[in-house]
Parts: sequence; C-alpha cells; structure tokens
Amino acid sequence: MSRFRRSFLITASLLLALMMSTAFAEEPAPDALIKAVSAEVIAAIRQDPAIQAGDARKIAELVEAKIVPHFDFRRATQTAVGAGWRRATPAQQERLVQEFRTLVLRTYSGALANYRDQVIEYRPLRARPDDTEVTVYSRVKQSGAEPIVLEYDMARTDSGWKVFDIRVAGISLVANYRSAFADEVRNRGIDGLIELLATKNRQAVRTAAAKT
Repeated sequence: MSRFRRSFLITASLLLALMMSTAFAEEPAPDALIKAVSAEVIAAIRQDPAIQAGDARKIAELVEAKIVPHFDFRRATQTAVGAGWRRATPAQQERLVQEFRTLVLRTYSGALANYRDQVIEYRPLRARPDDTEVTVYSRVKQSGAEPIVLEYDMARTDSGWKVFDIRVAGISLVANYRSAFADEVRNRGIDGLIELLATKNRQAVRTAAAKT
C-alpha cells in the first residue's frame, strides 16, 4: 500500500470516527426525547380546535408526524406475535407490521382524543452511557383521579432511540396482544392472524366514519 493511500485511509477513518462521535454526542437522551415529543404533541393539541373536538383525520396526522418516527413497529410486532414470528415469511412479516402498526396508532389516537390538559411528570432516567435499552418513567396526573403510570421501553438504533413498547399502569401495550395472537396463529396460522388484524382495522375505519 502506498504512503498516500495509507495516509488517505487513516485520515478518512479519523474523519468518520469524528462524525460518528459528534452525531452520538448530539443524539438526545431517551428521556429528553420523550419529553420533547410529548411537549410537541400537547402543544399541537392545545393549538388546534379540530383535534380538541376529536377530528380523527387531524389526530391521525398528528400521530403520523410526531409519534411514528420514534416508534420501532417491527420490533413491537415481533414481540407481540412471539414464536409465530419465526414461522412467517418476509412478506407475511411485512403485512403483520403494517396491520399491527395501524392497530397501535389507532389506540394512540384514541388516547390523544381523550386528552384534557393532564399534567405529565417524568422520573429521572437511571441509565449508563453504554446502555442500549432503557425505560423512561412518567406519571400522568389528572384531576379527581389517581395518577396513571406510563412507561416507555426504548432501544438505541442506528437512527436514534426508538420506543418498542409502552406500559400503562404496568400493562404492556405489546404483550397485551401476545396471548390472543398466539391462539390465532395456533388455530388459523399466520394468514389468519393477518386477516384478524386487517378486519379489526377495517371495522375501526367504518366505526369512525359512522360517527362523522
């Protein structure tokens, strides 16, 4: 290897390492990310009367813009499907992710539609700098009722921290489906589970349309 080529590779390697370290340093901490996203979502709700009135289209647009980029739907779907995931073909896995994504977003949209100026408090994050998975703990305070504990399970990915599960009062949004999904796969196979999810999503669309 020539001296020029060796020097070029060393320089390029150092530059790449610098870029990666800079990107890592600028990456928001998982709790800071959750706080920022929550603040943006709440601000959008407060500024838009249509969202406050329960406009399904506006709520869906808000979720798509603010929530979707920070959620790992593939991992969430894989966890919910469990052992059946390994039996699915790549095409079936993509359909499962698509349908489960729609189901989760519909659940999240329903929660946003019920937002009524609740106050969200966050506990200090306990994590080491080299942790690849963390849990962000928060409490949703509501007038006249006990606070709701809301936990976000997050993993570090190549594109930043992503949520792969949410627990409400200790109940996992993802794991909550696992038993029903396993029964469906056992009785009707992967295609049966896909059809079940697709049917639920179609029914939700018809119900929402009937209310407008």
